[in-house]
Amino acid sequence: MNKPFRFKKFTVNQDRTAMKIGTDGVLLAAWTDVSLNPLSVLDIGAGTGVIALMLAQRSSAETIDAIEIEGNAYEQCVENFENSPWADSLFCYHCSLDEFVLEIEDNYDLIVSNPPFYTNSLGSGNTARDRARRNIELPFEELFNSINGLLSKNGHFAMIAPFSEEKSLVKLAMEYRLYPRRITRVKGLAHLPAKRSLLEFTFENTEPILDELIIEKDRHQYTEEYIELTKDFYLNM
Repeated sequence: MNKPFRFKKFTVNQDRTAMKIGTDGVLLAAWTDVSLNPLSVLDIGAGTGVIALMLAQRSSAETIDAIEIEGNAYEQCVENFENSPWADSLFCYHCSLDEFVLEIEDNYDLIVSNPPFYTNSLGSGNTARDRARRNIELPFEELFNSINGLLSKNGHFAMIAPFSEEKSLVKLAMEYRLYPRRITRVKGLAHLPAKRSLLEFTFENTEPILDELIIEKDRHQYTEEYIELTKDFYLNM
């Protein structure tokens, strides 16, 4: 599990981070819309930095910033940025989101986050991993309030969350003038209920585009849609 994770154009070391490379982060980075050619990107809660790295590969953004509060994860993220082909564009801040908001005056054309979303008190025994998975230190209210101030007028904010939280998150986001533009519900297999929701918000209140993504046809047999989404990254796609 601690071995470097090799993508087609970059490698992510993950031996010092609590949260390893997972489907959620890769999905979010591959799904996020970069067709408007954002010049500035912000990744909130960067972890290993994989989302920022994927967006660096997919876009021509001049600035890709990241925020990571946990010390070991921050150091690993910096290492992964420096070892990537896009080192000149990538920068990670070691701070909390509220500290970042107080210091930064610029706006971002694209903001992404794979936020912690487990609110229960059950722990895995790994303090760093539990901290990374729980939203106690990054409540959704704080996240949306910060996005409201950091996002440029025509910017987009993309996130991934449990499907069970989709309706409440959309409702909460609207309280901060952030409206859903795209919603993709993710299923592991066609006959299973949706497990995740990919959500994109803007300041423009329009009818959202709704669709569905199924990851597998059978165990380790991926759908054409999932292959198309991730083929530029995974070695075996």
